[in-house]
Amino acid sequence: MRTKLLQYPIRKFMSRFTKQKPNFGNCNTVEMGNVSAEREVPEHILKPEYYYKPMPPGFTLGEPEIKTCEQIEHMRNSCKLAASILKSCSDVIKVGVTTDKIDEFVHNSIISANAYPSPLRYAGFPKSICTSVNNVACHGIPDDRPLQDGDIINVDITVYLNGYHGDCSKTFMVGEVDERGRYLVQKTEECLHECVALCRPDKEFKIIGNFIAKFCQQNGLNTIPAFIGHGIGSYFHGPPEILHFKNNVPGAMKAGMTFTIEPILTLGGPDIEIQDDGWTAISVDGARSAQFEHTILITDAGSDILTTD
Repeated sequence: MRTKLLQYPIRKFMSRFTKQKPNFGNCNTVEMGNVSAEREVPEHILKPEYYYKPMPPGFTLGEPEIKTCEQIEHMRNSCKLAASILKSCSDVIKVGVTTDKIDEFVHNSIISANAYPSPLRYAGFPKSICTSVNNVACHGIPDDRPLQDGDIINVDITVYLNGYHGDCSKTFMVGEVDERGRYLVQKTEECLHECVALCRPDKEFKIIGNFIAKFCQQNGLNTIPAFIGHGIGSYFHGPPEILHFKNNVPGAMKAGMTFTIEPILTLGGPDIEIQDDGWTAISVDGARSAQFEHTILITDAGSDILTTD
């Protein structure tokens, strides 16, 4: 799950976009549907503090945590579970299935593993996962809209297991997706893996955003800069902030840090609008976006992707 909406002057991104004549391809424009009641969590499941009382999102500024061997082992377990459940979503994502049904499937899978679905009640979020379809850039709330042939959908899963969060997401293609949609999904996944390959001790965090900016320019895409990666552990969101656009923010990676990288790339411009539900971010120009996310660990030798099944 992505962190806060970053307050950033994104109009400078728009100036480059308006000089282009992008091809958005053919896709369905998503309208929000009806949201079902909150799903139950059994009493025996260990729950984060925000389950019991309303709390604001976590702070992502400050000194990143250097985790102990024991903490890293907990992170590996939570991340492996999240990745395994995300992979299993391919069995249920198909034409005619509602995003609420996907939420139900993931919720039950997480509970069955004696874990907690981290998004539920986080800063008031009403469901157990985020499902962002087509022109929904992120934080889509699962509802009763059936998936249609040609849709692309990002499923964002975070689990809270034994006191630690593991976070990952993937964009799935539904039925026969057009050429531009396939290109977007392919390039976004490629971008994430290239970002991870850059990470190692003493590298500055800014190399991630600077690479993404160059990657987008070379591939005729844009990054949506309003949403960022984040540190993660016993907390859902914490330092460091991982910016997905060109920047010169100081700070360097150290062995023992865990954080997410989660670029959102689009065929159109970077502007988004938050809907009345306070969460759903929709592209202003109606263009599709795709997103992939991993939680990674900085090691002495480089980095490990923790969210592998």
